[in-house]
Amino acid sequence: MKSDCAAPARVPRKARAEWLTRPERGSVPLLRVMAALSHRLGRGPSRALLYLIAAYFALFAPTARRHARNYLRRALNREPRLADRFRQVLTFASTIHDRVYLLDQHFDQFEISIEGDELMRTVRNRGQGAFLMGAHMGSFEVTRALGLHQPGIKVVMAMYAENARKINAMLAALQPAVKPEIIALGRIEAMLKVRERLDEGAFVGIMGDRTLGDEPLQAVSFLGSRAYFPVGPMRAAALLRRPMIFMLGLYRGGNRYHLVFELIADFTAVGRAQRTRAVEQAIARYVELLEKYCHTDPYNWFNFFDFWGDAASHSAKRS
Repeated sequence: MKSDCAAPARVPRKARAEWLTRPERGSVPLLRVMAALSHRLGRGPSRALLYLIAAYFALFAPTARRHARNYLRRALNREPRLADRFRQVLTFASTIHDRVYLLDQHFDQFEISIEGDELMRTVRNRGQGAFLMGAHMGSFEVTRALGLHQPGIKVVMAMYAENARKINAMLAALQPAVKPEIIALGRIEAMLKVRERLDEGAFVGIMGDRTLGDEPLQAVSFLGSRAYFPVGPMRAAALLRRPMIFMLGLYRGGNRYHLVFELIADFTAVGRAQRTRAVEQAIARYVELLEKYCHTDPYNWFNFFDFWGDAASHSAKRS
């Protein structure tokens, strides 16, 4: 994957932070209903509700549908059909529904395969911690299942305050008694907390595909067009001299999930003089891996907004 610029780029705030202004359409009440039915009926019977939810949003959310269609056209390399759009929303609904059981650690209800567990074991044995860079793609909660295969692995999340607010609201609606550790970024003490967890040997998960709109970005070709990715998370890994590992928990239908861990960059030996170039290369590598799994598992992409900032180029197309 080739980077489009040699230094962090700055683009208009509106183009970079659209996800912040897009409202959550009745999600909390709906999640509460879903959680109640899931606990009462069990996973299999309660999944019937997901098809109604997916059909509703596939048909009656025109803005999200238009942006999803733009993404699917790129990932599938063809014009997406209604069945493709429905499947993407159903995949999203399925991962949210499964959070009820994953947060309760009912991993026995799922078939979970892991790719890269040897890498995780090697990094864990160093005892110095590492960053896990994911995306709004697939399920993060399923990564907790790694502990079943690799005892002693501790994963905490670090995210921007707005993301943390949304995630906490979602978790409270699904499973109020479960409170996974989430470090809210944006303050000096947050990075101190991140370093503390790393020093304890924990893995710190962070999303690398969204921006708040006022931080440095790097322009990278992604699924055929230029897209902007935040520099901050990768720079933090370089400053703290820790490995950065690509992480996804891909939903593959039924009760099947596939965990992916691939090394993006190991910053442990990167000096100050090489840091900028190493960060740029690492971001390009992250985007390369993200693009790879968008093609192999296209329906796992859950950014339902104008990710490329090119709404004008596809808004005129019928959706």
